[in-house]
Amino acid sequence: MLSKRIIPCLDVRAGRTTKGIKFRDNVDIGDPVAMARLYYEAGADELVFYDITASSDRRDIMIEVVRRVAAEIFIPFSVGGGIRNLNDMRAVLLAGAEKVSVNSAAVKNPEVISQGARDFGSQCIVLGMDVKRVTPTETIPSGYEMVIHGGRTPMGLDALWWAQEAERLGAGEICLNSIDADGTQVGYELTLTRMISEAVSIPVIASGGAGVPEHLYEVLTQGRADAALIASMIHYGTYTIQGIKDYLHERGIPVRLAW
Repeated sequence: MLSKRIIPCLDVRAGRTTKGIKFRDNVDIGDPVAMARLYYEAGADELVFYDITASSDRRDIMIEVVRRVAAEIFIPFSVGGGIRNLNDMRAVLLAGAEKVSVNSAAVKNPEVISQGARDFGSQCIVLGMDVKRVTPTETIPSGYEMVIHGGRTPMGLDALWWAQEAERLGAGEICLNSIDADGTQVGYELTLTRMISEAVSIPVIASGGAGVPEHLYEVLTQGRADAALIASMIHYGTYTIQGIKDYLHERGIPVRLAW
C-alpha cells in the first residue's frame, strides 16, 4: 500500500504566510520561506504554496517567493494562485516547483489542464478545487458547488462532475478544499472527500478542517483520501508533523517515518 502523505499548506498574501477561517479574517503568521524550511526539516512529505489573492487581484504569482522557498526544501513542492496559462506554469516550474495547481483559471478555461498535461506531464498538473455545500439542484445534483477567486465567486458548477472532467482532461491529482470546513479545526468534510475520491482514479488530497490527528485518520480512512493537507494545527505549534505521523502509524496508516 502506498504511504499516505502529510502536506503542510502555506497560504501566502503580500509575501507573508496567512491563515483565516472559511477564507475570511486572515491573520499574518510568519515568513513562508522560514516556515517551508521548518516543515521540510520536520518531516513533511510535500509542501503546498498558495498565493491566495493572485487570482482575485488578477496579478501574476510572486515568483521570487516561490524561488526562495524552492531553494530551502528538497521535497515535492506544489504552487498555485494566479496560474492562468502555459507561460505561468513554465515560470513556476523553472522557479523550482515540481507541480502547479490550477483552480480558477481551469474552471474558466478547462483547456489549460490538457495543455499543461501535454507540455509538462499529468504528474505536474494539480486541480485545485474550492467547494461549498449547497442545496442540490438540477445543475448541482451532488450538492457541492465549485467556487473560484479564493472563495468569492460561486460558479453554478457541480464539483463531482468537474473532478471527473478534470481527470479526463489530464489532471494528475486533485487538492480538494472544503470552504465550509476551512480553518475551523473541527474536521475534514468527509462526505465530500469520499465522494470525489471514489469518483476518480487519480490521487485526492483532502484540505480544510484539520484540528487534531484523529481528523487525519478519519479522512484517510473514511474519506478515502490519498493525502491530507494541514495548516492551523502545525502553524500554531499545537502539533508536530512527526507527532501526527506517529499517531497515524500506531493506528495502521502507512506513512513515511523519519526513523
